[in-house]
Formats: sequence, C-alpha cells, structure tokens
Amino acid sequence: GQAQCWGSSNSGGSCSGLDFAGVTDVYSTWSAFVALNKETGQAQCWGDLGYGGSCSGLDFARVTDVYRTHTAFMALNKETGQAQCWGDLGYGGSCSGLDFAGVTDVYSTSGAFMALN
Repeated sequence: GQAQCWGSSNSGGSCSGLDFAGVTDVYSTWSAFVALNKETGQAQCWGDLGYGGSCSGLDFARVTDVYRTHTAFMALNKETGQAQCWGDLGYGGSCSGLDFAGVTDVYSTSGAFMALN
C-alpha cells in the first residue's frame, strides 16, 4: 500500500519509503503520525520525534485503541490494561507505572490524558 504525504517534512509531510499495506488506522498529533495494522500489531510512526514521530521499540500487538494529545500518543489494550505512551513526556508521552486495568474510556486535552474506570 502507498500513501501521499505533503507539507512540512518535520511534521509528517514526507512518507516516501513507508509501506501502508494492511494499515487499518492512522492517528496524528500536531506534527506526527502513526499508521497501525491492528490485525498484525505492526505500526510505523513518522514526523517530529518530540510529537510522537518515533515509535521504534514499542509493541503494538493486541492494541485496541490509540489516543492522542497535541504532542503525544497512547496505545492501549483495554482487555489487558497494558498501555504505552510516547511523544512529549510533559504532555502525556509517559505513562509507565500507571495501571490501566478496567479502563473503559480515555479522554484527552491538548496536553494531558484522563483514563476512566
């Protein structure tokens, strides 16, 4: 699969060389994208690193939902309560140590997340 991206390359406007075959969902912050294949658990991120443009080393297997602030992403498996956050650490890009078991809904503002049990 192919896609066309345009605009500022620092904000995700360049996606040449990426393979979009099987992509089921695409999400964005102000300056980054994540393309996810929920069936295979494969994801690719591009754009500004400080806004979530790099997700190497993250595991997207069994991710059920992705949420975002203006500068960070959260990938959640509602069944297991496992979550990963990346992007700007000061605006939601860090969620290690939090327990998401039983979370029913996630909300976000421009710079914060809220998980509701």
